[in-house]
Amino acid sequence: MQGTTKKKIAKRQWKEWGEGYLFITPLLLGIFIFYIFPFIQNFWFSFNEVNKFNVATFYGLNNYIEMFKDKELWRALGNTLLYVGITVPLGLALSLFVAALLNTKIRGTSFYRTIYFLPSVTMSAAVAMVWRWIYNEQYGLLNAAVKALGLSPHGWITDPKTALFMVMIVGIWGTVGYNMIILLAGMQGISRSYYEAAAVDGASGIRQFFKITVPMLSPTIFFVLITSVISGFQVFDTIYMMVGKANTAYRSTQTLVMIFYRNAFDYGHKGYAAAISILIFSIIMLVTVIQMIGQRKWVNYD
Repeated sequence: MQGTTKKKIAKRQWKEWGEGYLFITPLLLGIFIFYIFPFIQNFWFSFNEVNKFNVATFYGLNNYIEMFKDKELWRALGNTLLYVGITVPLGLALSLFVAALLNTKIRGTSFYRTIYFLPSVTMSAAVAMVWRWIYNEQYGLLNAAVKALGLSPHGWITDPKTALFMVMIVGIWGTVGYNMIILLAGMQGISRSYYEAAAVDGASGIRQFFKITVPMLSPTIFFVLITSVISGFQVFDTIYMMVGKANTAYRSTQTLVMIFYRNAFDYGHKGYAAAISILIFSIIMLVTVIQMIGQRKWVNYD
């Protein structure tokens, strides 16, 4: 009798598992076709010379050896690290500040949320074109303001010393809206009883922010930090659209993804480009693992 019951339970479990796997099969297929298989193929290509028809000839570690001798790539790595090192903390701090402001009872909150979120739903190409006009040396809005102050106009995105920083401003401006919405949602999930108890104890608004909001919001901040760092290492479209090849500041704004793009599609060096993409993946993975280990000391999940 017991054996028959066990068989029925086992049969029902197998049926439930089968139905479950049937439902997630399309998702698993999509992950394999669009993520796992391309990654495996790309990893294999990084050890080969690949022609226009994707015919691979084994090349050993030569792509990686060439990569580590490429001074232009190291310069691009420096630009990428500088971009991530400045845009991520500033973008996160600004997003947190705006989210805290919009979490207060002020008039027109919905309007401000929409305004700040607009850059996140605007095409990168359109954003880049608008900012190119703002930065234009001859008729740009920024230089018009500079002239009004009695100063000389400047080639903001043609000067190698300023071009990357001008692009960073666009990068920060573009990410604040999306990050702000996530942080604001996290803030609204914090119980008001904590703030009421702190107010009774005489804690100021700033003290409440750092002692209640930030610790309670730390899982959300960590999520925003992780996604921002990954996006920062993958920056491409904004710089590609704003700084053309004829620009004198082109090389000083090149990032790792731009070097990858040029080798893959401009020069046809697909094997070398594959090696660069593996480098980018390895850096992002390393930084993410470090962040995952470090989050144990400051992220509060209670």
